[in-house]
Amino acid sequence: MMRRIFIFFFTAFLLAGTVRADEGMWLPALVGKMRYGDMRKNGLQIKASDLYDVNRSSLKDAIVLFGSGCTGEIVSDRGLLFTNHHCGYGQIQSHSSVEHDYLTDGFWARTPAEELPNPGLKVKILVRMDDVTKQALKGVTGQMTEPDRQAAVRRNNADIVAAATKGTRYEASVESFYYGNQYFLFVYEVFEDVRLVGAPPSSIGKFGGDTDNWMWPRHTGDFSIFRIYAGKDNKPASYSPDNVPYRPKQFFTISMAGADEGDFTFVYGFPGRTYEYITSDAVDYMVNRGNPHKIALRTIRLDIMTAEQERDAATRIMYASKHASVANAWKKWQGELNGIVRLDVAGRKRVLEEQFTAWAANKPEYGNVLPALEELYQGLDHFAFQRDYYLEAFAPIELTSFAGAFARTTTGEIDAAYTDRQRKAADEFFRNYSPTIDLATAIALLGAYNENCSYEPAVRNIFDRCIRPYGSIAGAVERMFNTSVFVSQDRVERLLALPADELRQKVDDDPAMALYRAFNGAYTTIFLPRYTELSARIELQYRTYMRGLMAMQKDRQFYPDANSTLRVAYGRVDGYKPADGVYYESHTTLDGVMEKDSPEIYDYDVPQRLRDLYAAKDYGRYAVDGTVPVAFIATNHTTGGNSGSPILNGRGELLGLNFDRTWESTMSDVKYDPSICRNISVDIRYVLFVIDRVAGAGYLLDEMRFAE
Repeated sequence: MMRRIFIFFFTAFLLAGTVRADEGMWLPALVGKMRYGDMRKNGLQIKASDLYDVNRSSLKDAIVLFGSGCTGEIVSDRGLLFTNHHCGYGQIQSHSSVEHDYLTDGFWARTPAEELPNPGLKVKILVRMDDVTKQALKGVTGQMTEPDRQAAVRRNNADIVAAATKGTRYEASVESFYYGNQYFLFVYEVFEDVRLVGAPPSSIGKFGGDTDNWMWPRHTGDFSIFRIYAGKDNKPASYSPDNVPYRPKQFFTISMAGADEGDFTFVYGFPGRTYEYITSDAVDYMVNRGNPHKIALRTIRLDIMTAEQERDAATRIMYASKHASVANAWKKWQGELNGIVRLDVAGRKRVLEEQFTAWAANKPEYGNVLPALEELYQGLDHFAFQRDYYLEAFAPIELTSFAGAFARTTTGEIDAAYTDRQRKAADEFFRNYSPTIDLATAIALLGAYNENCSYEPAVRNIFDRCIRPYGSIAGAVERMFNTSVFVSQDRVERLLALPADELRQKVDDDPAMALYRAFNGAYTTIFLPRYTELSARIELQYRTYMRGLMAMQKDRQFYPDANSTLRVAYGRVDGYKPADGVYYESHTTLDGVMEKDSPEIYDYDVPQRLRDLYAAKDYGRYAVDGTVPVAFIATNHTTGGNSGSPILNGRGELLGLNFDRTWESTMSDVKYDPSICRNISVDIRYVLFVIDRVAGAGYLLDEMRFAE
């Protein structure tokens, strides 16, 4: 019996210390040292310096951080930029109206003058990354308290950033890796003039809508096109009609050959957040508390939004981006939950923790770290749950959120500049606001909040003071919507016309403001401080735990968790088996699009032009085996933020745009499973087919460079 136990744990130890080719999100500056040999063995044909180089142009110079949470790639010497349709969705929506419904009909700029500016949209191009661990930890000692250590690191990092940007127009940041065991400097060139060039109709760019989101097989042409503009010196500049297309150091060649089953691919982009090294206690909270409740709360919101959107076209457009944003995480959490349970991730982590405990038994530095983490997570549970409910059941109420903006701004001087700012905020808010949706949402969410959180005295007190005097949640919310000055733009305009003292009094007396202050006050003074304090203490323990894991598994190459910094992930095109008796092939085609086509269903009602091309089999140069390739899957390790990332072949040529993971893969933020985790990309040939044959915008292809 003891021999079987030893073999089990020894095998588990070996498995825990290996990293498959498919797994990991690697810093490009370290790929040459850590993974280049493996990438070459699997099919990479270019040099490590072609991936990343600070002394000459490399592929990194053709990749951008698009907005605050997506990736894009430059595909011409005139700054033409591809990203996902869902990444550009907010910009497409902002230019849309019932009269010019670019979401439904698509948009194509036929001339440079028709390209649409997008105030506030920025793209960042990485200039360089440097390991600055020694500089960041200068003066840090083991005897320091954690607050003193953090203060010292902040000071050091500020000095590092200042030195890196001195005399330049660059932006920079120092990011922590492995829970503060390593630090890297990232220096960026930031472009502020980014214009919309083209977008397919949502029936292509969002084909399948929320039904197909996170799913495979997939038939979505998830792309949009922008252009980066710069000053005449080719440097970043604020929007001006005098700006010119940016001349990049590097842009991608587009492969017309595609990728077959088993072919090597890699993804180059800005993945958001992963949590590979969390303990079983954190996983238990996700499975048993966090995800189930967050899913239920978002289901409430989506049901209400969907019902109203189906009744009215203007509301459908108005709430399109909001609906997509809410639905994305909602569906992801469901797949993540299923995957974590299916893989028994918590159980696997407990096995590793048992190994660590045995290894650390005679090592005082590490011996207490897992018990400390367990105790801290037990303390965090209550505050994490209250935080989840505040963020998912109160913060989404738009009326109180809008009122809260006034709470934060009426403490200063109220003058003409103030009223101008508030009018602009009101214009933005009411452009995409439905009191009908918000009222129904508020009643339902507050009902769930009361049902699940009133065991907490501070929450119960809020409901006793602000809700129950009016008989019911519905009664209190309806009264608030009937009487609040923040419920309509006309009321806000009249508010802003009042003298300063009267304005402040009116804001203070408003029922939406009262509810905002009650919930926000409890959250910011009771729940958030304890959540933040315990999270910081957990982070401190993870620093030690991570260092211990690295010492225990000396032969393992540890990839850092994603944190929105540039990474390389690589794998191969491959189908998968999601369930017994089911196998998913690695590619989809236009035939599958037309099999789903349904004029009665908005998300599946393809443009007539696409139907005509399909009927005539008029595919031009994009035809492959009598159809057009649409999407494909591969084993690259990706997450949110990789949306829009280029997926490349071994020669570094563009095969497609990453836009999703399969539903069964969503647990890969916590645990990567090579048998089932797949990233989904739109085939670049479908992108070109839509641009050229469907939209008639083939002139854009004249800028691009192709390889057969």
